[in-house]
Amino acid sequence: MKASRIAAAAAVAGTAVLTLSAPALAHVSVQPEGPAAKGGYAVVDFKVPNERDNASTTKVEVTLPTDHPIASVMPQPVPGWKVAVTKSKLDKPLTMHGEKIDEAVTKVTWTADGKGIEPGYFQKFPLSLGALPENTDELVFKAIQTYSDKEVVRWIEVPQEGKDEPENPAPVLELSAATDDHHGSATAEKTAAKTEKTAAAEDSDSGTDTTARVLGVVGIVVGIAGVAYGVLAGRRRTAA
Repeated sequence: MKASRIAAAAAVAGTAVLTLSAPALAHVSVQPEGPAAKGGYAVVDFKVPNERDNASTTKVEVTLPTDHPIASVMPQPVPGWKVAVTKSKLDKPLTMHGEKIDEAVTKVTWTADGKGIEPGYFQKFPLSLGALPENTDELVFKAIQTYSDKEVVRWIEVPQEGKDEPENPAPVLELSAATDDHHGSATAEKTAAKTEKTAAAEDSDSGTDTTARVLGVVGIVVGIAGVAYGVLAGRRRTAA
């Protein structure tokens, strides 16, 4: 009896653990393909798993944060899916490459052409984002997943530090510290201009040195010729 009770309790405990951990293991998430540095550009993948045994995922909507709008958002084509980009007016215009931008992408929607994400599979949806904000350590993207049986799962709960992960957590992108390689085109243009000036100065110095060397060689040749002429002239006079 004791052994059977222990086995039953262990089975119940194991089932409870699996039930509680399932949402954490299979939710919509976002990961960068390389660094996602503040002030720079990054390609990120939204990973969408299919959690149902009898339905496919046919639509995925990702809402971009409006408190930290991103000026440039470009989706990569995904075979078997149509993509729609929604733009909205910004309350506070952005400045990018010296130009003011008064609207930004606020939502990207992927709709399946065929079966979508079938049971037992997942799909990645890449986006190119930039410039990433410099005044926050993370970006929260709320996602909505629609199944072929019309079920809708909203991954919109913002995880809170120090608390358990919510049942339907929103995808969160962690941003790394800004680096010199991710400052944007303005710095790149300044660096390029400086490099060109340095190269031009070096070319000028090199040209001046070359000219001086040529003139020096010519002077030496002329001097040698003058000495030789003087010697020959002296010999002729002595012979006469």
